[in-house]
Amino acid sequence: MEVIILTGMSGSGKSVVADYLEDMGFFCVDNIPPQILVNLVRTFMHGQGGEGYGIKQLAFVIDVRSAEFFSGLEEALNELDELEIRCRVIFLDAKDEVLVSRYRQTRRNHPMGSNLPLSKAIAAERMLLAPILERADDYIDSSSFTLPQMRDYIYNLVGKYESIEQRLSILITSFGFKYGIPEDCDLIEDVRFVPNPYYDEELRELNGLDPAVRTKVLDNAVTQGYLQRLLDLLLYLMPHYVNEGKVRLTIGMGCTGGRHRSVAIAKALGERLREANLRVVVVHRDIGRDLLSQN
Repeated sequence: MEVIILTGMSGSGKSVVADYLEDMGFFCVDNIPPQILVNLVRTFMHGQGGEGYGIKQLAFVIDVRSAEFFSGLEEALNELDELEIRCRVIFLDAKDEVLVSRYRQTRRNHPMGSNLPLSKAIAAERMLLAPILERADDYIDSSSFTLPQMRDYIYNLVGKYESIEQRLSILITSFGFKYGIPEDCDLIEDVRFVPNPYYDEELRELNGLDPAVRTKVLDNAVTQGYLQRLLDLLLYLMPHYVNEGKVRLTIGMGCTGGRHRSVAIAKALGERLREANLRVVVVHRDIGRDLLSQN
């Protein structure tokens, strides 16, 4: 179980960082009272009936909005230590003038109270947070960070990715054009130029996962040339997608009925992307459609 406590000054960017952690696979809970922190961790560790929930990465945003902040958080961290759960405390900060500017832009009240001048509210919060700052494992001054820079910093600090491309989760969906184009695709590939195995009576009732169909589709020189060019294009684009902020890329691979060609090619593309050490899931939307309609 990996647990991150995200805390720090109001206006320092905790909500933005929480979004990045969520993109990285963390289950994030914002503004949680520290008193229930340990019970939540135990719940995710053991689950109902001892089966667990399959969630191994947790991130909790805890700050001065939470009731009884210090006494509850210090006790919770000590209990997690006793459970031998590694809890990483990340403290976000920014210069006073930057915090003042951000609050003036958003026109929101400071959580220390709207009856205090903003500069005094920030000073009071600093005093309140000082003991937690001493406990922090990581300190981030967000004063000069742009959003892309903050994203890259958090990925480098917390992530376990060997390359920038691994930040991207890739979903390849095979489909049949006769059943409609998937609505959520970023890229649509039309592979109806490949000879259709449907017209081979020995292959008609099979699908693109069967070796005979895969051989028929993939041994075609045009298919091989297409796959290599598509792979080269995707490997070129992926770091640019990541730099733009994309965390999920969905590719639709379509043929007429979504049973033979698109299935075989989607599977082959997924295998090649995995060989490039990328995170890929392949699904086949229409592989089980009525054979009578596959023509």
